[in-house]
Amino acid sequence: MDLQDAHGWLVDLLNEISVQFQKVPGSAIFLRYVKSSYQNDPVRSAVELFLFLFAVKYLLAPKYSTSKKSYVKLTDEEIDELVDEWVPEPLVAPQTAFEEAENEKRPVIVGPTGPKSKLANGRLVTNVASYNFYNLAGNESLKEKAIQTLRTYGVGPCGPPGFYGTQDVHQKTEADISAHLGTTACIVYAQAFSTISSVIPAFSKRGDIIVADKAVNFAIRKGMQISRSSIRWYEHNDMMDLQNVLASVVKEQAKKPLTRRFIITEGLFENVGDMVDLVKVVELRHRYKFRLILDETWSFGVLGRTGAGVTEHQGVSVKEVDMLVGSLAGPLCAGGGFCAGSSEIVEHQRLSASAYTFSAALPAMLATTASEVLAMLETNGEMLALVRENIKTMWAQLDPRSEWVHCTSAMENPIMILVLKAEVVASRKLSISEQEQLLQEMVDEALANGVMMTRLKSMPRGIHVTAKEVGWELQPGLKVCLTVGLTRKEVERTGTVIRHAITKVMKAKR
Repeated sequence: MDLQDAHGWLVDLLNEISVQFQKVPGSAIFLRYVKSSYQNDPVRSAVELFLFLFAVKYLLAPKYSTSKKSYVKLTDEEIDELVDEWVPEPLVAPQTAFEEAENEKRPVIVGPTGPKSKLANGRLVTNVASYNFYNLAGNESLKEKAIQTLRTYGVGPCGPPGFYGTQDVHQKTEADISAHLGTTACIVYAQAFSTISSVIPAFSKRGDIIVADKAVNFAIRKGMQISRSSIRWYEHNDMMDLQNVLASVVKEQAKKPLTRRFIITEGLFENVGDMVDLVKVVELRHRYKFRLILDETWSFGVLGRTGAGVTEHQGVSVKEVDMLVGSLAGPLCAGGGFCAGSSEIVEHQRLSASAYTFSAALPAMLATTASEVLAMLETNGEMLALVRENIKTMWAQLDPRSEWVHCTSAMENPIMILVLKAEVVASRKLSISEQEQLLQEMVDEALANGVMMTRLKSMPRGIHVTAKEVGWELQPGLKVCLTVGLTRKEVERTGTVIRHAITKVMKAKR
């Protein structure tokens, strides 16, 4: 067959295909569509032809089995051997000898907690180890109100707030907190710890940036860990370092996609006791365009004219803080926590905060107690004045008069944290564990003389976690909690006992 015959055969074949195709129903419409759509667009024709051929090839491709075993099959003996060799890693590190000894000597209170507490061994001691700042644990009017609420609402709602758990007392408590702080809205959680650890991941996600103080408490650290955000630390309460970190973040992110950025700090620091410079933090957050999350777990109910917290104490408008988180369990002697802010901030948490969505609502009697204590703080300024007088009295007995320890807490903080002076640690070359041992001996000595205090403690490191990975090491210290339930003379005597216990232990260890 020559070239001319081949050409003729091909033309006849195409004509036959055309005739047969035209017999197909709808072929005329298809041909008209192709002629009108592709006459001036050959690229489109080529792309769609490629896709058509790919689809045909995919449909005609041979099937393959997903059940093919591509792994090594082990015998029963080999499986048993591997199981026997496997040793699970412990969930927590084993107790040290120091921790075991401490647990054996731990004092147990029998009956209600108060300024004077009875121990299981029958002794009556002065209690400066409880957060009973306003002696509300024994307040009869609060007890009666709690009993009435218990009889009306029962022990607990037995359901999450969004699923039949919200009661009118919860809404009243949220309104009371919001009015006390001057915010637009407020949301109440069932547990103080889980409040901040749920608020953070509700707003900050993977890829977002958090700039946090190195000394923030464990609950904040867990919230940041859950959020999976990028964390940048700044030196504790160092505003110059904070400014440098913020400037560095802004510079690094200048050419990257816009992300949410947060500053997280505390009002009164749980691990150190000192106070944040909120005025400077607010100035920097505006300059570098960061959102601010402020944890007032230990400052709400303590600082300010009416106990509204560090914002009231330093004269900063609550509108300058995006999320103001606090506790109802510490100074207020109730339970639960809260987050106050704008309506948008609050309503977002009702569906996005895990501790609010998946936990049973706060028991009604605790919500009522919180509202009652807030009313007392607003109308009875003497409560705040008395506890501040006792703080000054204790300071006069301890910080300037002891050659061994100094107080790292703010003067307004009823929780006094006493740490060994730097020169004492340096001269004796004391390690962290050695400092803890000395401080525990001071606690035991004070208890032997009728004063019950405690040590500053934090959650232990995870297994195999080094100090470098932690980034900030908690300095061991004593914790002394003041209360209005003690008179001035009782506070002076308590301070003297503590000071003498410190001196006795330190001189015995020369």
